[in-house]
Amino acid sequence: MTSVLLFGANGFVGRHVHAALAGEHDVVSPRRAECDLLTATVGELGALIGAHRPVAVVNCTGLLSGTDHDMVAAHTLVTAKLVEAVAAAAPQARLIRLGSAGEYGIVPDGIAVPETWPGAPVSAYGLSHLAATRLMELAVAANRVDGVVLRVFNPIGAGLSRDNVLGRAVRLLRAGLAHGAPEIALGPLGAYRDFVDVRDVARAVVTVVAAPKTPHPVLNVGTGRAVQVRTVIRELAAAAGFTGGIAEAAPAEDSHRSAGVTWMCADISQARRLGWSPAYEVTDTVKAIWAEASDLDRTALPKE
Repeated sequence: MTSVLLFGANGFVGRHVHAALAGEHDVVSPRRAECDLLTATVGELGALIGAHRPVAVVNCTGLLSGTDHDMVAAHTLVTAKLVEAVAAAAPQARLIRLGSAGEYGIVPDGIAVPETWPGAPVSAYGLSHLAATRLMELAVAANRVDGVVLRVFNPIGAGLSRDNVLGRAVRLLRAGLAHGAPEIALGPLGAYRDFVDVRDVARAVVTVVAAPKTPHPVLNVGTGRAVQVRTVIRELAAAAGFTGGIAEAAPAEDSHRSAGVTWMCADISQARRLGWSPAYEVTDTVKAIWAEASDLDRTALPKE
């Protein structure tokens, strides 16, 4: 069985990627205590990669919040180190990193944005991802690595972080139901986003690992449909059985990543040509999110 070296296997996306890859590969997933990409040297990474001789190196690590320095270190500098380490130790391995729709910045409403759309990020988060993508593109063009960036749009599913608006909504809905609150308060919910099930993101990674030829160096991973955030939150409340109000009075907590971005939708033509397409509808994903939250509540109940 071939091996895949996976970084970030304990994160929201990484857990699902690990599960998807494990059926077909021997997945090596060092914990952060064993290999911290932020502090590891190129030589140390090269030694690790060379020891396992993987068919692919997959990086699912990253940050949603932090300082500008944190963002550049976690996304751009880590990518630079991985490019050098893979090029030196295992040039036959495919290097795959998870990028972000935040690399595009503001796009016109109604546009399904292709990978060729010029990036104009509105935050250090998006800029650090775009710089990492450009490093990968340059390395691929120079034949230094066989590399692919999966530009993930808005991944949702079981295990969402509080840094995500749906993750915050789950926490508020659980508290609201427990205390009989008449409403919950979130930030503005009028923006449109391309919400993609995290299990579909994991399937995209598996597809790219298995692709016999080098795919396009950047691939959008979304659904090709934009949904208003308000609609998804209301579906989540319905799944929870919460009949109270949903106020849009709280500060916009994710404005540091997407200030002024009112619309985002992926053109997924390139990924479809590779044989991947999304399998999950947003409604099904929302139900899975709440099912996990309900399981947590049940396991937290005191035993009689």
